[in-house]
Amino acid sequence: MRRLFGVAAAMVMALLLLAPVVLAANPLPHDGRVLISTGGDITLPAGEHADAVIVVNGTATILGEANTVVAIDGAANLLGARSETVIAVRSPIEIGPDTVVQGDVMTLDSLVHQTGNAQVGGAVKDLASELINVGAVLAPALLLLWIGFGLATIVAGLVLAGLASRQVREAEALISHEPVQTLATGIVGLFAVPFVAVLLIVTVVGAPLGVGILLMAGPAVAFLGYLIAGIWIGDWVLHQTARDHEGRPYLAAAVGVLILEVLAIVPVLAIVVGIASLFGFGAVLLLSLRTLRSRSSSQPAVPGPFPAPLPG
Repeated sequence: MRRLFGVAAAMVMALLLLAPVVLAANPLPHDGRVLISTGGDITLPAGEHADAVIVVNGTATILGEANTVVAIDGAANLLGARSETVIAVRSPIEIGPDTVVQGDVMTLDSLVHQTGNAQVGGAVKDLASELINVGAVLAPALLLLWIGFGLATIVAGLVLAGLASRQVREAEALISHEPVQTLATGIVGLFAVPFVAVLLIVTVVGAPLGVGILLMAGPAVAFLGYLIAGIWIGDWVLHQTARDHEGRPYLAAAVGVLILEVLAIVPVLAIVVGIASLFGFGAVLLLSLRTLRSRSSSQPAVPGPFPAPLPG
């Protein structure tokens, strides 16, 4: 598992942190060849080329050409080699004589030793500071994205409170008066809905319905349950402040959904949001089942033909 994580981390860094930097007049070619070693050594012979050489818990010896060299918890020795970028995570890097690194050498808790006439066209950069810089750029964008999703979710809660206030109150009553059954229904539904959808997909004939449940109906009901859980929390908070509202729960929707959005930011408290969503999900499923049962049982019986009158 650790080796797989190391390879995945190397791939992510190669894709996200590296920009195509070409400082030499003749950039290295690309042929799609990738060499990966986990828990062992690897050598790229002189005269051979690879787009990437990745080593985890081992030593990479580069004698030929490699566009990108990645070493994690290992080591990399570039001897008379050519490369565009080198990444080292807790790995010493040896850049020997006649070696040319056209771009940057990026390190994280690693030492770089350059000898002889070795050339580094870029710079030796600390990945930690680079990640901090990336985070400084992404943080405001992620904050704006979170605010946008949060406002959209609150608006959805207000729309639900306005269009289906009676059903929302009924679902809230299930959470308040039948919490065990409601939570159990939510847990069962969490597994049953995808299971039924997969069964329908396997039958081929029911595949369109199964895909619809899996990709549309299921997530929509889960989101609806999240909103109902938020409204229930908002009503509980308003009740504690002696501000009960018997009408449409607009204020409860705004307050409760906002509380869930804030709690979701804190990893430790995110479990509270998950449990609340299960209650809401179970309330939606339980209310739907009971509504369907009541409607089927209340269907009026169709009167049969009247018997013909007896001859007098």
